[in-house]
Amino acid sequence: MNLSANLSASLCATTLAPSNRYLASAAVYGVVLAVGLPLNTLSLWILLRTHGFRSPCAVLMVNLAVSDLLLALSLPLRVYFYATLRWPFGTATCTAALMLFRVNIRTSCIFITLISVDRMVALALPMRSRSLRTSGCALKCCAVVWILVTVLCIPEIRLLYKGLTGCENIPCFEMQASRGRSQVVSLAQAIFLLVLLLVNVVSTVVVVIVLRKRPSDGAAKVNNKMNVILIFVVNMLVFIIFFLPFTLQLLTFNYNNNSEVIRALVCLASVNCCLDPLIYYFSLDSFWQDKGKRQTDVGTYSLSRSMERS
Repeated sequence: MNLSANLSASLCATTLAPSNRYLASAAVYGVVLAVGLPLNTLSLWILLRTHGFRSPCAVLMVNLAVSDLLLALSLPLRVYFYATLRWPFGTATCTAALMLFRVNIRTSCIFITLISVDRMVALALPMRSRSLRTSGCALKCCAVVWILVTVLCIPEIRLLYKGLTGCENIPCFEMQASRGRSQVVSLAQAIFLLVLLLVNVVSTVVVVIVLRKRPSDGAAKVNNKMNVILIFVVNMLVFIIFFLPFTLQLLTFNYNNNSEVIRALVCLASVNCCLDPLIYYFSLDSFWQDKGKRQTDVGTYSLSRSMERS
């Protein structure tokens, strides 16, 4: 209760003066919205139309696309806020928009890691993992992720909502730079993201070792190896470029609170929704082809099935 009161007093006293920095934030979010919203909408449509839920990898990617799409749908509010420095939409809308960003960061990290683990297990243990790597198992894992993240966000939602209640001028998205964020939550999220990064690193190393031991017979084999490696390269880039700086900032516990640095890192983290579609492209062969055409491409389709269902 004391934390909520302190947060409310701090936020309600915040005044925002027009600045080029805010306009730059509006421009960045506008570009991410213009690229991320149509790209993730198209990716989700293609995933559902051509792959559906027939493989665990496709299930994970559908959920990743949904997570990115939810973030993209909240970006118009960010663009409006930073362009006008006004928030006429109320406390509940601000809380929801803030939590969509935090949920996206958490779920995206988890789904990207699950995709890496799924690809690694399919390559390293194709026969032993057949009973575990099913669409049903992937659906259950995704449901657990959404439920767990939602439940863990409830205390934050209550704190944010109470902290904003009563403010005449809500400095909505500037709350990312406030001292009111729980240090325990910040540390837990930072450690969790670093653990996921470690899992991605281990998965990448295992895949490289497995691919080096397998003989290369023909151009098709070489191309497939390159595609597999690109999956993990994209996953690692998303973590290192978009999530790692934000994670390191959380580890500082906001003692050296710098609103400009935090604002820049939040902008950078939001860009991840524009790069995630590359994961879909490299992870699923014939991503852009319809069912009929994909089935005629015997070599590519059989290669995809061996990776997805083995």
